[in-house]
Amino acid sequence: MADEAGAMVWPPDRKSEIWRAVLTEDREAIAVIGCGLIGESWAALFLAHGYDVHAWDPDPDVRAAFHERLERPLAQLASLGQSGGGRLRVVDTLADAVATAGLVQENAPEKLPVKRALYAEIEAAVPEAAIIASSSSALTWSDLSSEMRRPERLITAHPFNPPHLIPLVELFGPDPILVGRAEAIYRDVGRKPVRLKKDAVGHIANRLASALWREAVHIVAEGIADVAEVDAALVHGPGLRWSVMGSHLLYHLGGGDGGIAHYLNHLGPSQARRWETLGTPCLTPDVCAMLIAGVATEAGGRSVAELEAVRDARLIRALQARGDEDDLA
Repeated sequence: MADEAGAMVWPPDRKSEIWRAVLTEDREAIAVIGCGLIGESWAALFLAHGYDVHAWDPDPDVRAAFHERLERPLAQLASLGQSGGGRLRVVDTLADAVATAGLVQENAPEKLPVKRALYAEIEAAVPEAAIIASSSSALTWSDLSSEMRRPERLITAHPFNPPHLIPLVELFGPDPILVGRAEAIYRDVGRKPVRLKKDAVGHIANRLASALWREAVHIVAEGIADVAEVDAALVHGPGLRWSVMGSHLLYHLGGGDGGIAHYLNHLGPSQARRWETLGTPCLTPDVCAMLIAGVATEAGGRSVAELEAVRDARLIRALQARGDEDDLA
C-alpha cells in the first residue's frame, strides 16, 4: 500500500499482533538509512518504542522486502514487552526519508567514500536541528566528518549486533549538548549509551573484543586448545561474570576486602607476567584454515541462520533475567 506521496507504508491490512502494536501514537520521526542487518535491527527497536521510522536503502529489492524482515525482530522485542507505537514508511528517496527526521541513523557499508557521499545528500535535505548518527564500527568520527558542511551535527553511535537486543551504544561527537540529545533518545529505547572522551578506532567494546579474539586466535594457533574449547572456556567462565559486571570491578572484587588497591599491590605483577605471554598472531593461510575448521566443528552442521536463532533466544532469556536493573559497569 502506498501513501499519497507514493511511499510504501506498512502494514497495509495485516492482522499480525506485532504490526497492530506499532500503529498508534505519533513520535518524532527517525530516519533509518541503509536497510541491511543493522538497519533492520535499529528500525524494529525504534518502532517497538513508539517512534515513527522512515527507511531508505539504495537497493529497491531491499526496500521491497524490508517490512517482512522486521517481523522477526519485532516478535523478539514483543517477547520482551516492547510492542508498539511507531509507524513504518519505506520511501524511494533518501531526501524523503530524512526530510522530517529528528535523528538520522546511518547504516551504510564501512566504506568512507560511500558514507561521505551520503552525508552530503543528507545535509542537503535534513532539518537544521537534526542529529546525524553513524553506526560505523571501524571508521572514526574525524574521518567520517571531514567533508561535511556542518560536521558538529554528526556523532558516531556504534551499536553491538544485534542492536535491538544488545543494549550498548557507544557515542562520540564534539558537541556535548547534541550528544546528550542523542543519548536521551537511545535511553528512551532502552539502550545503555556510553560516551568516549576522544575519537578512537574501534570505540571501546570492539577494541576489547578484538584484544580478546586476538588471544583466542593465538591459543588456537599455538596448539594450546581447539576453537570449541576456547569458546567454552569464555562462555562458562569470564563471559558469565562479564555479563553482570565489568572487568575493573571484577578485579576490584578479586582483591578481597582490600579491593583493587590490594589486587594491584599483590597480584598486579602476576597480571603483568601474563600480559608478557599474550600473543600477536598473524592470520596466515594455515591459521585461517585452523579457525575455519574449528568453527565448522563447533557449529556441528548448523547454518548461520540457525546459530543466530540460538544466539538471539539466549540473549532474550538473559535480558529477561536482567530486567530493568542498571549495570554496575
